[in-house]
Amino acid sequence: MTFKDKKFAHTIYLYLGALFITSLVVSNLIFQKFFYWMPFGEDTTLFSAPLFVVSVGILPYPITFLITDLISEIYGAKKANQIVTAGIFASFFSMGIVLLANIAPAVDTSPIDDATFNKVFALSPVAVLASMIAYLFAQYVDIGIYHFWKRLTNSKMLWLRNNFSTFASQFIDTLTVVSLLCVFKVIPWSMFYGLVVSGFVFKILIAFLDTPFLYFFVYLFRKRFKLEVGQEIDLEV
Repeated sequence: MTFKDKKFAHTIYLYLGALFITSLVVSNLIFQKFFYWMPFGEDTTLFSAPLFVVSVGILPYPITFLITDLISEIYGAKKANQIVTAGIFASFFSMGIVLLANIAPAVDTSPIDDATFNKVFALSPVAVLASMIAYLFAQYVDIGIYHFWKRLTNSKMLWLRNNFSTFASQFIDTLTVVSLLCVFKVIPWSMFYGLVVSGFVFKILIAFLDTPFLYFFVYLFRKRFKLEVGQEIDLEV
């Protein structure tokens, strides 16, 4: 690979890292709003109960698993783990800023008063602690299982390692974060089973949907950098 190609590959890696960190931080900031989806409509008697009741924080979160799988496939496990570590730092740093913003008193002319601001962001540090513990388990498990299947299949069957790694890691993530949020009394225990089941099923559906995108992006990388199946880009100088 030429120096120009390696520089371009490094730039893409940085942008993927930026998308990963942004998705992770935003998911921690917006988690307190919950929504439901009724695919058959409000007026139908069939499946009249909401199919999914999940936090809006779940919307950007699956992107992080797609990105780590893509980085794992193209750049290797080491670079994927570096992104995970950077995401942890960024999340705690962003929560430090939120804490300072909560402490700073609002002036009388402020469009958002202290009560409103605290209502939205006061629980974020607790949520981030729960999310980060779950995130640590889930992301490292995802990367580990992904490369286990990659070795076992000699870098074939991309769909298998993408989905199997995501299924395991998303279950761990959902179970851990909901359990900790209940322990910390952010949400009541009565919501535990519903949130675990709906959250996991929602993430599994997203995992199925992101598989074609992973194939597409891996194809683009291999074509642009002339990579063989199983070959990874080495960014080390």
